[in-house]
Amino acid sequence: MTTTGTQTPVQEHKSHLRTLIGTGIGNAVEWYDWAIYATFAPFIAGALFSSADPTSAILSTLAIFAVGFVARPFGGFVFGWIGDRIGRKTSMTFAVALGAFGSLLIGVAPTFESVGVFASIMLLFARLIQGLAHGGELPSSQTYLSEMAPKERRGFWATLIYTSGTVGILLGTLLGAVLSAALSKTDMAAWGWRVPFILGGFLGIYALVMRARMKETEAFEAETVKEKHDPIWPQIFRHRKQALQVIGLTVGLTVIYYVWGVVAPSYASTTLKMDRGAALWASVVGNIVFIAALPFWGRLSDRIGRKPVLIAGAAGAALLHFPMTWLLKDSPWQLAVSMSVMLFFIAASAAIVPAVYAELFPTKIRTVGVGVPYSICVAAFGGTAPYLQSWLASTGQGSLFNVYAVVLLAIGIAFVFTIPETKGKDLTH
Repeated sequence: MTTTGTQTPVQEHKSHLRTLIGTGIGNAVEWYDWAIYATFAPFIAGALFSSADPTSAILSTLAIFAVGFVARPFGGFVFGWIGDRIGRKTSMTFAVALGAFGSLLIGVAPTFESVGVFASIMLLFARLIQGLAHGGELPSSQTYLSEMAPKERRGFWATLIYTSGTVGILLGTLLGAVLSAALSKTDMAAWGWRVPFILGGFLGIYALVMRARMKETEAFEAETVKEKHDPIWPQIFRHRKQALQVIGLTVGLTVIYYVWGVVAPSYASTTLKMDRGAALWASVVGNIVFIAALPFWGRLSDRIGRKPVLIAGAAGAALLHFPMTWLLKDSPWQLAVSMSVMLFFIAASAAIVPAVYAELFPTKIRTVGVGVPYSICVAAFGGTAPYLQSWLASTGQGSLFNVYAVVLLAIGIAFVFTIPETKGKDLTH
C-alpha cells in the first residue's frame, strides 16, 4: 500500500479531497434523512395518524421520533463491530444505504385514512431502520475522518461531521420553506411532505457510490489479524471508563443541540403558533451561523487544546439558554437571534467531539467503543428531548425542561475535567 508519507503533494491533496467529499456527502444525507422527520412532523402527524385529535397525533409522531433512537445503540454496536473488524469504509457504506432505504419507506407510506393503523406501524418500522443506520453512521464516519486527518489538524477536520450534517439539515429546512411557499396547505398535506423523503432516498444512492470509491484508513490496515478479531465485549468492559466519558461529554450536547438545532422551527410553529414558513427561514439563519462557527472552534482546539473549547461551549450554552428561551416568543426574528446565539456556543463542542471521542480509544475498539455509549446517550436523552419539551410545554411546565437542559450541560462540563488533553495524539497506536 502507498502510504501518505510517500505520496506527492498532488496525490495527497486528491486523497484528502476524496476523503472529505465521500465522508461529508454521506454524512449530510444521513442527517438530512434523520432531521426532515422533525421538520415535517406536523404533516406526518396529519397523514399517518388519526386526525380526530391533532394534539395526540403530533405527540405520537414525536414519540416515534424518540422510538427511532432506540435502534441507535444496536446500530452503534453492529456497525461498530463491522468498522473494527471489516473496515471503517465498509461500515460507512452500509450505513448510508440503510438510511436511504428508511427514507424511501416514509416517502411512500400509505395514509392513515386509507389503511388505518398500518400507516403508523410502517412509519415506526422505517424510523427503526433509520435509527439503526444513523447509530452506525456517526461513529463510523467520526472514526474514519479522525484516523484520516493529519494529527495537527484533526480538530479542524473533525468539524466536517457537524458541518456536513448541518448542511443536510439546512437542505431539508430550505426544501420545507420552498415547498411551504410554493404549495397550498392542501397539497402539502396530501403529497408535498413526501418529496423530501423520496429525494433523501435517491441522494443516499449517490452517497453510496461515493463511499464505495474511498480507501481504508492506515490505522485500521496497520492492525494485525489477531487485533482485528479480539473479542469485543472484554474490550468494551476494559474501556468502560472511556465509554462513560463519552456519555458524560454527550449528554448535554445532544439535548441542547436537538432543542436549538433540529426541532426549534417545529416547536415555534406548533407550540408558539409562529408562521411555519417564517420559522423555517429563521432556522436557516441560525444554521448558517452554526456552520460558520464550527471551523473557528475546530482550529482553536488545534491551537489551545480540546478541553478549554469544550468548557467554553458548554458554559456559554448553559448561561444563555434561559435568556434565549425568554427572548423566543412569536416572532421569526426572535427565533433567528436565539438560534444563532445558542448554536454559536453549541458549535464549540459539536466541532471537536468527533476527534475527542476517537482520541479516547485505541484503534481496535475505536468504532464500537464510541458507537455504543454515544448511541445509548443520544437515544436516552436526545431522542426524548423533543417529546419531553412539547409535553411539558403543553402542561404549562416548560421551565422544567429548561432546567433539565442546563443541568445536563453542567454535567458535561464536569466530565471534561476527567479526560486527558488529547490534542495532536497519534491514532495509529
